[in-house]
Amino acid sequence: MEQFTSSGVVRGASARRPRRRAARGVLAAAVLTLSVAGCGVAGAGPDASAQGSASSTSAGQGSGSAAATVGSQPVSDNAVGKAAATALPSVVTISATSGQGSGSGSGSIIDDQGHILTNTHVVTLGGATADADITVRTADGEVYAATVVGTDPVSDLAVIKVDAQGLTPIALGSSADLRVGDDAIAIGAPLGLPNTVTDGIVSTLDRTIAVASAAAPEEAEPSAAPGGERFRFEVPGAPATTPQQDIYINVLQTDAAINPGNSGGALVNGRGELVGVNVAIASAGGPESGNIGVGFAIPVDYARRVAEDLITEGSASHGQLGVAVTPQPADVQGGDEGARTVFSDGARVETVTEGSPAAAAGLEEGDVITAVGDRTVSDTESLTAVVREHRAQDTVTVHYTRDGQEASADVTLAAMESGR
Repeated sequence: MEQFTSSGVVRGASARRPRRRAARGVLAAAVLTLSVAGCGVAGAGPDASAQGSASSTSAGQGSGSAAATVGSQPVSDNAVGKAAATALPSVVTISATSGQGSGSGSGSIIDDQGHILTNTHVVTLGGATADADITVRTADGEVYAATVVGTDPVSDLAVIKVDAQGLTPIALGSSADLRVGDDAIAIGAPLGLPNTVTDGIVSTLDRTIAVASAAAPEEAEPSAAPGGERFRFEVPGAPATTPQQDIYINVLQTDAAINPGNSGGALVNGRGELVGVNVAIASAGGPESGNIGVGFAIPVDYARRVAEDLITEGSASHGQLGVAVTPQPADVQGGDEGARTVFSDGARVETVTEGSPAAAAGLEEGDVITAVGDRTVSDTESLTAVVREHRAQDTVTVHYTRDGQEASADVTLAAMESGR
């Protein structure tokens, strides 16, 4: 996996730039940095984010080349513009402010009750605070106070709520229907600039990434180091937070431009339907993060079920298998026996927790897990991510090999505690 750090920027008193750490990775020959596409750039200044001084061109439904407007801007009548015009009224800019600092991100209105889907790291300022003041600016410029309905650091998703009438919920598509090469349109507030639209394609459908958890501390600890130990939240000026564990999430990859401030915003298809929640970018090394055509979004099918949990229960449920695993090195064709490689084909079971779902299903030490349901497991991270996508008490089919023979077992997952 690549090295991933946050590209969000939070305004605050400290100008210290956090360190980066390298990690295993084979996404590209160059070492990349994974950045959570969180808060607006500090250099954008308050006017850009607070006054909405810049907005992107989007399209209307008419027959001319300037059939409609967004704010004072004419909008195009091409396919991307039509999709953007459909979704733009449902995408908001989010401001989070606390005594620790402030930052901005994006979100999507998901119902007419005022619920807005975004990222946990947007509302917690990358894990710095649990009590930020949250305000929302809609696409038409109205500003509302918002309350946090629930956060889920395991998926880096959160739901906030505004008390407003006449909101336009975004249409929810299905990430299961996506294909590589489909249109992908990102909408949000990069660099604090609301109503910005960029377009590209779906580059791949099931990429596993790791980022530092944005779980908020119970109490602010300004003397601690920011972010997680392995993949850090790169937020210049951010409040310092206690190091958190990594989270692993399966994401869509897109070349639509995603930048700091896009976090929590919409990735829509050619019909303007939400198919992903923008969460992170990969960037070449160096002191700054920015778009290089490798952006990531949490699939809407997963985001929808987490949002439902947060709205109805206040927290999200995640499954646990009950194994400790290591990567299973891939067989190298045409090489010497025992040739070393960074590639892996599955997750090798090292231990099975007594009394766990894995134990009950008959999994044993030495088994190599290759899939969960129809989802391929290529390494330990992808196993963790796919198990976490399920709720506790979901029954899944685990495919594995034992002594070279393929086998499978139905497993009813436990509630997540730690491990896999």
